[in-house]
Amino acid sequence: MNGDELRAALRGEMAASHPPPPLSTAGMLGVARRARARRRTVWACAGSAAAVLALAGVATANTPGGNYSGPAGPAPATPPTKPADPASAVPRTSKDSATPWPTGPDGHPQEDRTAQAGSRYDQGVRLLGEIVSVVPTGYTAPEDAPGRPADAMPVRSHQAQFEERVDGVDVWSYMSSAALAQGDRTGWLLVETHTAGNQLPSEPCALARGFWGMQGECQLVTVGTAQVGVVARPNVDDRFDQWAAYRHPDGVVVFVARGRTLDANEPGLVTLPFSVRQLAGLAVDERFHLE
Repeated sequence: MNGDELRAALRGEMAASHPPPPLSTAGMLGVARRARARRRTVWACAGSAAAVLALAGVATANTPGGNYSGPAGPAPATPPTKPADPASAVPRTSKDSATPWPTGPDGHPQEDRTAQAGSRYDQGVRLLGEIVSVVPTGYTAPEDAPGRPADAMPVRSHQAQFEERVDGVDVWSYMSSAALAQGDRTGWLLVETHTAGNQLPSEPCALARGFWGMQGECQLVTVGTAQVGVVARPNVDDRFDQWAAYRHPDGVVVFVARGRTLDANEPGLVTLPFSVRQLAGLAVDERFHLE
């Protein structure tokens, strides 16, 4: 299972309660059972790229209106088959453009958007480590245990993904998440960082409301001299309970989101870790400011 498939499956699971229409599974699932059945289908089929893409597309482009949409949108085009002779390969290109995929550490273009090795991949790993480092007292960040059901959400994940090329600059995003456990109850924390040059909104609340296309009641929280957009109460879309968004002066964007429940089949947290102000503080934390 590569990073693209994991990202697609992860976001597909999170969108299960309110999936963006139309989805190929909608006609096959009863409305009352949609979330649970779709969750099981996604994770049981996560090893197959075709199955994952049929359930949820990985939309990482910015919409014309400026809103960043994570799980919505069409599935990415299947990368061309690698020729037998790499030296004769035509550069692989990103979706809907003639831009070749970035060059990997082996000197050849990547197979798809996801970095499988090299400095970008390492940044995704680093981001996961930084998430674990901010777990508050009273909570733990468990690792995947032997025997965990195949259809359960992963307790830790990380990925580095090429987003687009803007004025000759490669824009990347790093998305990592970790489960937060308290006793037998489990929630989760996710951080997504976009490198400088991204086309995301600048105004804090517009930025926050654009995260994965979600909407909610946004408030400005001042952290030092920084203004952070925090959605403490989502509207209809409740994939996360709260999230914060901040654009650093150099253009790097950081989203920090927390959810009360990691997996619908497991008991969720009674109380959310971090106050609203602490959540805003994490968004400006230099540990998540990656290049």
